[in-house]
Amino acid sequence: MLILIVAYLGGVLTILSPCILPVLPFVFARADRPFRSHGLPMLAGMALAFSAIATLAAVGGNWVVTLNQYGRYAAIAMLALFGVTLLFPSVADRLTRPLVSLGMRLSGQEQAQGQAKASVFSALMLGVGTGLLWAPCAGPILGLILTGAALNGASFGTSLLLLAYAAGACTSLAAALLFGGRVFSAMKGSLHAGEWLRRVAGVAVLAGVGAIALGLDTGLLSRISFGTTSALEKALVEKIDAKPSLPASQADAGVDRGGLMLTAAQPEAPAPRKPALALRDEGAIPPLAGAIEWINSPPLTAEGLRGKVVLVDFWTYSCINCLRTLPYIRAWAEKYKDAGLVVLGVHTPEFAFEKLPSNVRRATKDLGVGFPVAVDSNYAIWRAFGNQYWPALYFVDAQGRIRHHQFGEGMYEKSEQVIQQLLAEAGHGAVPGQLVAPVGQGTQAAAAETLPESGETYLGYERANNFASPGGIASDRARTYQAPASLRLNQWALDGEWTVDAERARLERPDGRIAYRFHARDLHLVIGPAANGKPVRFRVRIDGKPPLADHGDDTDAQGNGVVDAQRLYQLVRQKADEKDRLFEIEFLDAGAQAFVFTFG
Repeated sequence: MLILIVAYLGGVLTILSPCILPVLPFVFARADRPFRSHGLPMLAGMALAFSAIATLAAVGGNWVVTLNQYGRYAAIAMLALFGVTLLFPSVADRLTRPLVSLGMRLSGQEQAQGQAKASVFSALMLGVGTGLLWAPCAGPILGLILTGAALNGASFGTSLLLLAYAAGACTSLAAALLFGGRVFSAMKGSLHAGEWLRRVAGVAVLAGVGAIALGLDTGLLSRISFGTTSALEKALVEKIDAKPSLPASQADAGVDRGGLMLTAAQPEAPAPRKPALALRDEGAIPPLAGAIEWINSPPLTAEGLRGKVVLVDFWTYSCINCLRTLPYIRAWAEKYKDAGLVVLGVHTPEFAFEKLPSNVRRATKDLGVGFPVAVDSNYAIWRAFGNQYWPALYFVDAQGRIRHHQFGEGMYEKSEQVIQQLLAEAGHGAVPGQLVAPVGQGTQAAAAETLPESGETYLGYERANNFASPGGIASDRARTYQAPASLRLNQWALDGEWTVDAERARLERPDGRIAYRFHARDLHLVIGPAANGKPVRFRVRIDGKPPLADHGDDTDAQGNGVVDAQRLYQLVRQKADEKDRLFEIEFLDAGAQAFVFTFG
């Protein structure tokens, strides 16, 4: 219920977002008409169309994107025609005459009733067209909903969340429309004011159509930083605890911006060892069926693991939060293997390249993962657990009951105490004492003590935000971009010829560049080589200079490196994060694929 409330409130806040500007003329163009017969049907059509298209786009693939693009073209033409009718009443009379006539033939009622039905229908259709064109700025709440939809597939819950978001947006628009209607009514008392307002509305509608056709709604306007909307949305997510299927006891993990990868909300405070933890029964471990391959082990089953204490770790190899948890997972697997602990990694992908078993096999070897790993590329085990997060740990006792869970990084001391207690309950003899204290290296090194001011930033258009190259993103086609002379904090830009698809940006010609102004100790980028596997050379600069002592694990002091696999690369590891820095990476060869920035 809480996630529905947060989705609705997130929609309400869109009235403060610059991306709402192009659709406002379509809404206010009918402010002089009765709200019940004109404004309400239009807003209902807008909400239904947006939620339907967003649900399909999150789960349906490229054919939905293509279908929606044709729908946008049709909607642009329809709303442009609507703007013309506002400017020229004679055109409106000719266009509405067939609708009125059709309504009279179908209903057999009086002309006035036929006109009313035609007007309601036209308002509803205009709302549908507006819903097809509306591209809200992607904030934390909408990003959370769309990511959850993509991972968990089409469902009634997915559509309900998107409908709640759209209903929230339409609620704020309805309030503005009712207020605007009163203003219009007052102004129409003066001579010729009604006709003047009608023509102004027509010009505004045509301007809105032009802005959307030129891509300003997803380009220029999405780069205008009002700050307020994202801050309010993030506060809602954190303070109302809007985590799908998240028990109230799990308040120790924070939501990273725009995704479902969780980081520790605060450093662990040392606490005295308790004689016993209160571990409740959270249900039986679900079946482990559906993995397309098993690594380091034959297929395991829930029944076959009965009598063992099991730690189930949901992870994906390009997730920085998962990588920073790995040193502890490996240490527990080694320390308690003879005491009856089985660690089971469930690798559930975020990106398409992580679905390939060959990539997962290579990653587990490179990361030193020796425990069993289920390659869950079809999300079968993920859905069986009802999981929502990377990383996510589930602690299962010897009777096959889930007794504890941990979402996100951190709380390592408590997690190990849970393992020790469950092993003691199982009667496996002496359980090793003390607690592990591994020290991760490179991408597996612990996060900085202070939280970064820069958050997870996707480069594919499906979840991209804060993009600053002039003209915005040209979806699914090659385009030459230019980076602006300066960037604000957390803005990023492309330079050179790139093709941006739903989840990545791909360089078409050599010497392309990505720039990002960030504030964090560490900067990581998930990147891959050319489609044919040919390595891609790159060069990193910080504030225009080689990184020297601040270079990451995957570059040298001069900033040079090579992309030879699709994975997360640590490009910057500063000694301190006291100020904003300009990061630039130049790819010397064509074919580089860039997916997402993460920070630590």
